[in-house]
Amino acid sequence: MKTLGEFIVEKQHEFPHATGELTALLSAIKLGAKIIHRDINKAGLVDILGTSGVSNVQGEVQMKLDLFANEKLKAALKARGQVAGIASEEEDEIVVFDGEGSENGKYVVLMDPLDGSSNIDVNVSVGTIFSIYRRITPVGTPVTEEDFLQPGSKQVAAGYVVYGSSTMLVYTTGCGVHAFTYDPSLGVFCLSHESVHFPESGQMYSINEGNYIKFPNGVKKYIKYCQEMDEATNRPYTSRYIGSLVSDFHRNLLKGGIYLYPSTATHPEGKLRLAYECNPMAFLAEQAGGKASDGKNRILDIVPQKLHQRSPFFVGTQSMVEDAERFLRDYPEEQ
Repeated sequence: MKTLGEFIVEKQHEFPHATGELTALLSAIKLGAKIIHRDINKAGLVDILGTSGVSNVQGEVQMKLDLFANEKLKAALKARGQVAGIASEEEDEIVVFDGEGSENGKYVVLMDPLDGSSNIDVNVSVGTIFSIYRRITPVGTPVTEEDFLQPGSKQVAAGYVVYGSSTMLVYTTGCGVHAFTYDPSLGVFCLSHESVHFPESGQMYSINEGNYIKFPNGVKKYIKYCQEMDEATNRPYTSRYIGSLVSDFHRNLLKGGIYLYPSTATHPEGKLRLAYECNPMAFLAEQAGGKASDGKNRILDIVPQKLHQRSPFFVGTQSMVEDAERFLRDYPEEQ
């Protein structure tokens, strides 16, 4: 079996941004994932279940495990001199690393430390999402918010870790998508899926249909299209929704499908965060032959205006995303 470390070294010459620093940075994320994996697997035995009693900047109640994962990943990244600062869904502002030469770090990391954390109390899959950029500000100076407000097309690496029946790390550096399954007996991530691609057609759609009444007209029409009987297009499609972006995306990546989180009457800008969730997943999707859109525009072309900016999100098998975009164009909102 080939380990994650061995694979990175072997393929390093193929990566457009491959450096020893980037390799070390990915190793820090790998270490953080191992720690989170360990504690998730004994979540019922230690006091990390339930809410923390505090809310994040978006007004969402933080789970204890949200804060735990955030602190562990932050510590792992700070310990490496390659990272000058981070932005996290669980932090109000950017975190500028100082000391031990951190200001000389070439990279910044944006992350959702524990996606779908409300599922952890009921033993359902959750995940970690990360996104890596080269900093814009001069090396040797503290990073600023400008370093984090780059379009997704500027990412040098992105990925996620899904903690489920097995723990798997999936990442891209712009040369395909590769997946590694964690072997706890050895303490290493081993290559299990090389050059992952979305199937050319999919038969699953993932959306919280409980919000149906609040969806735009085009999304309502697309859902009905998914439910119609049509042998030529293998419809009706199957509805599968876990409530964790990482888990839903991962299933659709392997099986073929689309994930939809549109704008709603209560969240007109959408609910998912552009920087921490949409951009890294969009980078992975495109590298796997899929597509990611806000319903009109390519996600990776959007220039973020603020750190915790939200966006509608449609991602998955290319043909299915294009169908959803078509319904949004053909059935605009009533004026």
